[in-house]
Amino acid sequence: MARRIVLTSGKGGVGKTTVCAGLGISLAKRGARVLLVDADVGLNNLDVALGMESRIIYDMTDVLRGRCSLRQAILQDSEYSTLSLLASSHGVEDGEFSSAAFRRMLAEAEGAFDFVLIDCPAGIDVGFHRAVCVADEAIVVTTPHVGAIRDADKVLSLLDTYGLHSVSVVVNRVRGDLVAGGSMMNADDIARLLRHRALGYIPEDDFVTVYAQLGRLGKGTAKSDLAMTYIAENLINGTRRIYDCTKDYKGVFGKIKTILRRQL
Repeated sequence: MARRIVLTSGKGGVGKTTVCAGLGISLAKRGARVLLVDADVGLNNLDVALGMESRIIYDMTDVLRGRCSLRQAILQDSEYSTLSLLASSHGVEDGEFSSAAFRRMLAEAEGAFDFVLIDCPAGIDVGFHRAVCVADEAIVVTTPHVGAIRDADKVLSLLDTYGLHSVSVVVNRVRGDLVAGGSMMNADDIARLLRHRALGYIPEDDFVTVYAQLGRLGKGTAKSDLAMTYIAENLINGTRRIYDCTKDYKGVFGKIKTILRRQL
């Protein structure tokens, strides 16, 4: 039976889709069979982050309308053999894409995968309910900014009413130099404020942003790759290994590096 994990956020722009894709890749690298599901109807871009948009023939709409089977709609990644995608659609109304239909569709795929990662639309409207109601676990993605943290807190309060087995937090785009200098909130403090376990911290990485736009995700820096590796291993093994985004900015040389970065 696959672990069904929804990735959500209180607002857009925190890197939720990128985290979902990167986590799927990291799990697949470790031999896990992973299905990435784009539940963001109308504003879907998980296929773009994975570089699969030109390969899609069938999507969820085709499955719902009986034009193809679920097996035909699931697309295997060309680089990672255990990674697959079920793409969303621009051409389906929310009323047609019900929670019950979504649940039935995913139930067909569960036996073939170890993890089903569901990319939830940002916000708390009908799309949020549809994605969360088929999941057993949830990961809330936020950034170290007041607005994102406040919105994440609202989402976490809602998730607590769903009776999920596990709800955790990933803090994305952490600037280690700013945290070390005291001008950005520490990720540990964010987790305590949100009153939920931190699954991982991911450092700010311009390479991830660029490669996501180019459809070549999974080619970030060693730091962001290691941070995502820790998150994947925490999911698989139940460990709590967290990447320290400030480690390069500690001590005398770290302070010099912080000063130099501020001047650039």
